[in-house]
Amino acid sequence: MARRWAGLAPAPSFLPVLLALQCGVVFLQCSVASAMGGDVSALMAFKRAIIEDPQSVLSDWTDADGNACDWHGVICSAPQGSVISLKLSNSSLKGFIAPELGRLSFLQELYLDHNLFFGTIPKLIGSLRNLRVLDLSVNRLTGPIPSELGGLSSVSLINFHSNGLTGKIPPELGKLQNLVELRLDRNRLKGSIPGSNGGSFSLSSNSGSTAHDGLCPSPRLNVGDFSYNFLVGKIPPCLKYLPRSSFQGNCFQDEYSIQQRALQICISGSTGQRGGINGFKHHGHKHERLQQPAWLLVLEIATGVLLVVFVITGIITASRSCKLKPSIRISSWNRSKSWSDEITVLIDSDMLKSLPKLSRQELEVACEDFSNIIGSSPETVVYKGIMKDGPEVSVISLCAFEGHWTSHHELFYQNKVIDLARLNHENIAKFLGYCRESDPFSRMLVFEYASNGTLFEHLHYGEGAQLSWLRRMKIAIGIAQGLRYLHTELQPPFAISELNSNSVYVTEDFTPKLVDFECWKMIFSRHERAPGHFGSKASFPGHGDSAEDKHADIQGNTFAFGVILLEIISGRLPYCKDKGYLVDWAAKYLQQPEEIGKLVDPELSNVRTEDLAVVCSVVSRCIDPDPSKRPSMQIITGVLENGIDLSAAAILKESSLAWAELALAL
Repeated sequence: MARRWAGLAPAPSFLPVLLALQCGVVFLQCSVASAMGGDVSALMAFKRAIIEDPQSVLSDWTDADGNACDWHGVICSAPQGSVISLKLSNSSLKGFIAPELGRLSFLQELYLDHNLFFGTIPKLIGSLRNLRVLDLSVNRLTGPIPSELGGLSSVSLINFHSNGLTGKIPPELGKLQNLVELRLDRNRLKGSIPGSNGGSFSLSSNSGSTAHDGLCPSPRLNVGDFSYNFLVGKIPPCLKYLPRSSFQGNCFQDEYSIQQRALQICISGSTGQRGGINGFKHHGHKHERLQQPAWLLVLEIATGVLLVVFVITGIITASRSCKLKPSIRISSWNRSKSWSDEITVLIDSDMLKSLPKLSRQELEVACEDFSNIIGSSPETVVYKGIMKDGPEVSVISLCAFEGHWTSHHELFYQNKVIDLARLNHENIAKFLGYCRESDPFSRMLVFEYASNGTLFEHLHYGEGAQLSWLRRMKIAIGIAQGLRYLHTELQPPFAISELNSNSVYVTEDFTPKLVDFECWKMIFSRHERAPGHFGSKASFPGHGDSAEDKHADIQGNTFAFGVILLEIISGRLPYCKDKGYLVDWAAKYLQQPEEIGKLVDPELSNVRTEDLAVVCSVVSRCIDPDPSKRPSMQIITGVLENGIDLSAAAILKESSLAWAELALAL
C-alpha cells in the first residue's frame, strides 16, 4: 500500500499543468469569439455605409446570431473562424467604403469591383497585413491613393482602374515586395511615376534588396497599367519592360510612350500640376501608318463626288417643293408620316439652331472614348471630360436606341434642351451645349463640371470630409438662392426633377451648383412621384403640363430642400434601412425648440445657435405635410439671408479663431 501511495504521490504536480491547458483552451475560445465579434461589427459598419442595394445581396447580413460566416459574399477560415475573404463584385452596391473594413485583421481578399462606391479609399485599409488581393476597380472613387497602402506587406494584386482617383502615385507602393499586378489605368492621376532613388530595375537582382520608395524595387511586378491618366515626365527606365500600351493616354515626354494626349488637354487636365507641364514638348512619335492601295483611294474619291452630287440634288428638290419652313406643332403631326419625316420637321426649329451644338466625335475625345464614367442610371450615363479649349464638362448621354425613339421622345428632348439653355445663375450648373446625331444614334447634354463632387459625398462618405458649420451655411443659402431663381424669377418656372443632396454639386470654393440629371426618367416612364416627397416631375415648356402640375413640382422641391437642410445640419442620410426616414426622426425635435440641439452633427464645432434656430424654423415650414402651407422659395431664401450672417465682422465677433475657418469656408 505504501508503494502504491508512493507511486501516486507525484500526481498533484500535474494539476497546475492541466489547469493551465484548460485555461489556455478557454482563452483561445474567447479570443476566437472576440475576433468574430470584431469582424461582425466591422461588416455591419460596412453595411450601414451602403445607400442602395438593389439586388439585396446584403439582405442576410444581420448580427442577430453573431456569426458572419454564412453571410453572402463572406468567407471564413472555419465555420466560426475569422473573415478571410469579402467578395461583392458586380453587386450594384452604392455607398462609400467604410474605414472599419481595416479592422478585419485576417482578411486576405477584398473584391468590391464593378459597383457604385464613391468617396475616398480609407487609409485604414493599409493596416490589413494579410491582404493579398485589393480590387476596387470600376467604381466612382475619388481623391488620392493613400500612402498607407504601402503597409500591405502581403498584397500581390492592386486593381483601381476606371475610377476618378486624383493626386500622385504614392512612392510607398514600392515597399510592396510581393506585388505582382498593379492597375491604376483610367483615373485622373497626375505627376510622374515614382521610379527608384537608385539603380535600375532588374527582375533577378532585386530579390535580396531592401524596399525603397518607388516602384522599381518591386521584385515581382509583372503587370502594371498606368494608361489614361495625366501622368507627366519620363517613364522610369526600370519599367520599360512593361508593354508600351501600359503608358498610353497620358502626358509623358518620352519617346517610349505612344498615343499620348493632346497638349491642350494635358495643360487643362493638370490643374495644380502646371509646374510639371511648363516646357512640355509635344514629340511627334513616328507611328507607322498603313499605306492605302491606289484603287481604294480612287473609290473614296468617286464616292465623295457622288455624295456631293446627291446632296446638291436633294437641296434643289427640297427648295422647289417647300416654300415655307414647317413649324413644330403637335396637333399638325400626321400619323401616316414616317418617323424620319417627323424628325425632319423638328430639326428645322429655329430655337435649337441658336443653341451651341457639339459633335459626338469631340465629346468622345474629351471623355476618353466615353470611358470616364462618373454616374449612371437606367436612363442615362454621365461622363466627365475635358474639352479641347480647356473647360471640364459633364456629359449626359441618354440610354436610347434609334428604333425605340419616337417623335414624342424627340420633342421632349428638344424642349428640355431649350428649357435648360435659358438657365443662367451662379448656383445652377451652366448648360454648355447639346449633341444630336443619328450615326451612331446619340442624344447628349453638356454642362460645366463642378470638380469637388456632390454635397451627398461631402456629408456622408466620412473620412476627412466633414464640412464646417460656416461652409454648410454658405451651401444652404446658395441652394436656396438657386431655387428662388428657378421658382420665382423664371417664367415659366423651373423645377428640379429629383432634388436631393446628390443633385447638388460643389466647386472648389464650395459654391453649390444645382443640376437636373434625373429629368430623363419621364421620357421613358410615365410613373410620377407624389408631390411633396423627395422629388417630382420636371416642368418644361410646350409639353402640356398644367399650372397645377408645375405648382406641385415646385412644392415638391420645397419639401426636398427641407430634407437637404436636415442633412446639412445633422450629417444623417435622408433614409436608411436601420433608422428609417430622416424627416420622421427630426420631427420630434423640431416641435420642441429646446431640443433642436440634438439635431446637430456631434462632430461639428463652432455651431451658432442663432443659425440653427433659423434653419430649423425653415425646415419645419418646408416639410409641412400640407403642400399648400409651404412658403415660396422667395420667402424661405429671405429668412435664411436675413437670419444667418456670414459677414466677416459677425463671424470674428463669435470667436477669435474663427478667421481661419472663415478663410476656408468663404
